[in-house]
Order: sequence, then C-alpha cells, then structure tokens
Amino acid sequence: MADDQTFHDDIEGYAGRLSYRVGETVTLHVSTRSARFDVVVERWGATRERRWEAADVPGRFVEPPADADSAGCRWPTTIEIPLGDGWQPGFHLVTLTARGAPAGRDVAHACFVVRRRADDGARAQALLVLDTNTWHAYNTWGGRSLYTGATAVSHARPFGRGMLWRPEVERDDRKARPVRRGEEPDIDGSIFQRYRTEHAYPSAIGSAGWFTHARRFVEWAESAGHRFDYAVSSDLEIDPDALAGYDTVLSVGHDEYWSAGQRRAVEDHVRHGGNFASFSGNTMFWQVRLDVTPDDGPAGHADGIVMVCHKYSAHLHDPVVASGDTTSMTGMWADPLVARPEWELLGAGSAFGLYHRFGTATPRGVGGFVVYRDDHWMLDGTGLGYGDVLGVDDGIVGYETLGCPLTFDDLQLPVARAHAGLPVDIDIVAFTPSSNLMVGEYPASISALDDQGDAEFIATRLYGDAGDTNLARVRHGNAVMLTCRPFGADGGEVVTVGTTDWVFGLTSDPAVMQVTANVLDRFAG
Repeated sequence: MADDQTFHDDIEGYAGRLSYRVGETVTLHVSTRSARFDVVVERWGATRERRWEAADVPGRFVEPPADADSAGCRWPTTIEIPLGDGWQPGFHLVTLTARGAPAGRDVAHACFVVRRRADDGARAQALLVLDTNTWHAYNTWGGRSLYTGATAVSHARPFGRGMLWRPEVERDDRKARPVRRGEEPDIDGSIFQRYRTEHAYPSAIGSAGWFTHARRFVEWAESAGHRFDYAVSSDLEIDPDALAGYDTVLSVGHDEYWSAGQRRAVEDHVRHGGNFASFSGNTMFWQVRLDVTPDDGPAGHADGIVMVCHKYSAHLHDPVVASGDTTSMTGMWADPLVARPEWELLGAGSAFGLYHRFGTATPRGVGGFVVYRDDHWMLDGTGLGYGDVLGVDDGIVGYETLGCPLTFDDLQLPVARAHAGLPVDIDIVAFTPSSNLMVGEYPASISALDDQGDAEFIATRLYGDAGDTNLARVRHGNAVMLTCRPFGADGGEVVTVGTTDWVFGLTSDPAVMQVTANVLDRFAG
C-alpha cells in the first residue's frame, strides 16, 4: 500500500550517507525538473548557521526507480562537499531550491550529520545518537514505509516532505492531544489529519524525523551551554569505535528501531561503566537488520543501507526463523523468539504501556509525570514534591511511552515488580497511566491495524494468545521516569524518561529543563 503523499516537489535530494566524519566528502544526489537550482547547507544547533552554499547548479531530472523505497534511488552524484577542519559536529540541513519551479514545489530538504574526526582528542563527553533508523522506518518517500506494507526500506532516498523542516506551528503537528489544559482529546485524529492534509505532508509527520523531536532537544541543549558530539543509529552498527571515549550516550524522541549491532554497542558501553540517557518513548521496540553495501557501491553511495524489519509478521515470514536463527528475527525485541526485551537495558518497555493521549489510550490522561520520589537527584532544583505533576502544562507525556511493571512498597512508593529480564536496581521517580490499544481504538484518520492492535499482538507473542485473560494483562500500564543499573554496581547508570514528547517541555517548562540539565550535568559534566 503506497502512502497518500509520496512524490511531491519539483526538486528532491539526499546525501549519500546519513553521517560523515570531518575530513570526508559529502555527496549530494539531486533530481529536479528545473534547469538550475541552488543549495544551502546549515548547521542546526542553538541557531541555524550557514556553512556552505552553491548557486545556479545545473539540474537534471532522474526518474525515481519503482523500488526506490526498498532499494534506494541510485541517483548519480550531483555535488561534492569536502568537510574540512572548520566543520563542527552536528546536524546539517540541506535546502535545495529549484529555480523557476511553481511556488510550494520549489524547495526540498536533505540532511547529513557531521561526526568528529576519529583521531580528534577534543571530543565531548556525551554523544547524541540521532534516531535515524526510526526516521526511515516512517519515511514513505518512494512508495512505502514499514507502516504501509514494506519489510525493507532504503536509507539512500529523500525524506518525506516535512520530516526535516516545516513551518513552526503551535500544536497541530502533535499526535498526542490534548497538549494544553482544557483541550478535548482528538480521539479520531481529525485535528492532526487536517493539519497534514492542508500542508500535503505524509502520514509520518509527528511520529519521526529531525524536526519533531531531536531538533527541539538540540536547540534547547546548545542554547543552555550543553555540548555533545553526534552520530546516527547506523553508525553504532557499522563503526566498532563509535562510542569509544565517550562517558555518555544520549537518545531523544522516538528511538524505536534498533539493530543488534547498535544495541550491542550501547550495552557494552554501559557494561563497562558508561552512562546512557534515553529521553525517548517506545524505545528499542523493534529489532532491525541492516544490509550494508561496500563503500564502492553503485552511483557513489558509500553504504547504501537497506533496513529490514518484518514487524508483526516476523515470526511467520522472516527467513531467519526457518533457518533457526531466531535471535536476529526482526520483530519485537521482547518476543520469546528473540528473547532480549528492551527492559533488560532500559528498565522499562512498551509492553507495559505504549500510548498516552492517543486515540482512546488515556485520552484525558494527566499528560505529565506524577512525582513520587521527590528526593531523587533527577528532581534536584525543580521544587517539585510528592504528588506534583511534572510537565503537565506542555503535555510531555504523550503519544508513545515506556512503562515498568510496578507495585508499591510499605512507604507507598512505587517499586519495580519482579519480572523476567528487569534489572534489580531500579528507582522509579515518577509515572502516569498509559495503555495498549486494541483493534478499533486507534485514531481512524491516522492508522489502525486491520486484524490486531498492539494489545492483541503483545498478548499473543508474550503470553500465547489474545484471550480475555491475556488482553487484561497487557491492557493497562504506565509511562515512567526511572534510573537503573542493568549491569550492577560496576556498570554505568541508565536514565529512562519514557515518552516521545518530553522535548515539548524544553521550550517553556523550567522543571523539565532542570531535570534534563540534571541528567546531562551528572552524566556529561
């Protein structure tokens, strides 16, 4: 099933790779119906800083191949950009403007991340790993995404319209509603649907991409003086030294799709004393496999990554199952065939609460975290006490979440309930109700599964069937803020803030800013 918004603009383009180190050369691959076009490259941090530009570049139209979504565009190199020593680590937005094209179809965006030179000793203490696997899982450009029928998606293609940049709006691009006190829920998704239709945006808007989540975190963090280096999801799979020398690894937004190599790198980092901070919801829910072509791949594409994920049908259709290699099956990490639930590292997982203020999932939920352990270091300087609600004014708990099986101790404080795979050392700082949805409960205008919802799927895969008893086991959950040490006292510390929408509190809520600063200061100095 193709998405309703796929090829839109008269100019499209992408970088040959998602990331480059200082000293390497970026390749841009552009197709346009215009004879000439302009290029501007900006580093997007606290502000947007112009770093490179080219005017009046000769244009050429290249037909997108029929399998662009799964095999990449394979467009020739149009422009090369050498990354000299003056380039700083960070996310770089490429703006392509087609001369003479109709207004509204004349601008497109691409991106690349600049990584620090491998031998540069001036690295930051923290590494921000952008959730680019998830961006491409939701990316429908070329026809399909992992949400519209594909089981393999290429990284060598443009991003859908609006995933990297779009005009700022107050609220309508958020999938979780209400986002302010007094608003009614958008149970059928009509408000969000109207927003994306009016602007000709694909269905992924609000779910993934630079603009929704990571952009907000980076703007706030760099403005507040926090410094970190950058990488992308696939770097942790491809580069065995990606995390070398860093005290802390950061994840933000919607870091849903992880490869085995990425997970191995982060776990090894924490096992040997490094820290991991996840300001993300639905984190590490699906395992993916990355098929990487050599550096001399077709049309100058350095890695030509194709990401494979069979998702809900993995136990039936992923070829590795028949071969007996079930641990690499591209389904839930928590699936018994994979047997590596995300809560082994995070202390929380989406099987214990996936949605808040989305469809019928707690549609009038509080939208913030109810504080229980007000003496925890994460809350230092916030002024919050027991029973206060963190982030409620900005609805920071929303859309997709992570929960933890919990109960209460004799002091009426939440504690993790014993469950296979959970770390022993977990401190639950705050939580709020969240739930898993069944068929017919998703916003009809956004997405729904025909034969099963996430509740049916999780119940079946974890507990054997979707009968009433097992559905009740997975129906209710929570979104949680916690710290844990998954590898004991000798390993590093993990912070899990289980919501995709945490970053929306970084523009106006002093307490959300303070919590984030507390984590960065503790982990990264």
